[in-house]
Amino acid sequence: MHAIVVKNWLKGPNDMEVKDIPVPTPKSNELLVKVEATGANFFDILMVQGKYQIKPPFPFTPGAEFAGTVVSAPANCRFKTGDRVFGSNPTGAYAEYIAVPEIQCFAIPSTLSFEEAAGLYITYPTSYAGLVLRADVKKGDWVLVHAAAGGVGIAAVQIAKALGANVIAAVGNEGKFDICKAQGADHCINYREPDWTDKVMQITAGKGADVVYDPVGLVEKSLKCIAWNGRVVVVGFAAGAIEKIAANRILLKNVAVTGVHWGAYTRNEAERIPEVWEALFKLAEEGRIKPVVWDPVFEGLDKVKDALKAISNRETYGKVVVKPTSTPARL
Repeated sequence: MHAIVVKNWLKGPNDMEVKDIPVPTPKSNELLVKVEATGANFFDILMVQGKYQIKPPFPFTPGAEFAGTVVSAPANCRFKTGDRVFGSNPTGAYAEYIAVPEIQCFAIPSTLSFEEAAGLYITYPTSYAGLVLRADVKKGDWVLVHAAAGGVGIAAVQIAKALGANVIAAVGNEGKFDICKAQGADHCINYREPDWTDKVMQITAGKGADVVYDPVGLVEKSLKCIAWNGRVVVVGFAAGAIEKIAANRILLKNVAVTGVHWGAYTRNEAERIPEVWEALFKLAEEGRIKPVVWDPVFEGLDKVKDALKAISNRETYGKVVVKPTSTPARL
């Protein structure tokens, strides 16, 4: 099969190479899945450079999210050959086949394509956990979503609307306003404009945002336009710097600042995972959430570098997806 193989730390995605390697042999608890679509992520760039917290032993195949068709499954498994599944693994998704523990896979909802499902595993549970488990969003709340056209941002917009919230989508340029409005945003602002916090106050009639969902690193500025008893959810630091927050602003408005680390629920609160997925699958089957796939979908593993370049340059919206080109499996 074809796969991207990293033998040493790279300067960047442009140095990645596609190799012909054997199809992986699944362990007794693993599925063998023919990858139909792979979700590209910014952290893939960091991983091949050796800058990510996960540093796999060489050689390795990067890529963490996938959707595909089951080729083989262990006995007494939830899945059978031919089932459509999506899942995640720390490595291995930029390939034509992947061996992955059964527990890390789910059946693709009937309403979603392979390309849509490839962007479901990380972004949607992160946003649901952030908005529901951490921020306790209620109907009528004003929810300010930063980077609202990105993967977790669009998921947050859709979920917040499904919960009955009023959504303010904050993006880095006005060209993404239409994308956010199409996903349910009630208002759009450009967080690169110096008066964006004033606009939030105007939109909310002086109240401010009840919830701020922040994958960027805009907490300090957002505290200028947060409501009394407001909740800030720290999701990430896409802007590159980890903020230092003035604690007096948290005190003065009775603000709660909380984080969401979905990947850590497995070892800390595993009982919440089925709850989150059950809620998301219900919303998907009802058509209330639907992953947005960036156009174009990249065809072939040799295009992964182009997909990651587009993400790095902030050209994209939604989920960037790569479709591997299939070669016959040597099973």
